[in-house]
Amino acid sequence: MDRSFPETLSALRRERNINQRTAASDLGISQALLSHYENGAREPGLGFVCRACDYYGVSADYLLGRSERPDAARSAAATALGCLGSVEALIAEARAALGEYTGKEQEA
Repeated sequence: MDRSFPETLSALRRERNINQRTAASDLGISQALLSHYENGAREPGLGFVCRACDYYGVSADYLLGRSERPDAARSAAATALGCLGSVEALIAEARAALGEYTGKEQEA
């Protein structure tokens, strides 16, 4: 990813046409502190990172510069759910095949 945390934080705010004062108020910090985060003078704690992710609707990986996809967490969850569905279908098929082989119905 080409952007650092401060750059991403600032870009998200600007892309949504939100001024620093409004964003800071919504995030529960002072405008000065948000400015420090956006220019890299200070690093935020985990609580702020979580609030900022919720506020801007992005994953922590995106906000921290670890992913280029703002929805990386949702995408990973969707992939995991898709895999789980495939595994469940395979288990059902295996139970049915075993039932046919043994002549007994298999419990779930």
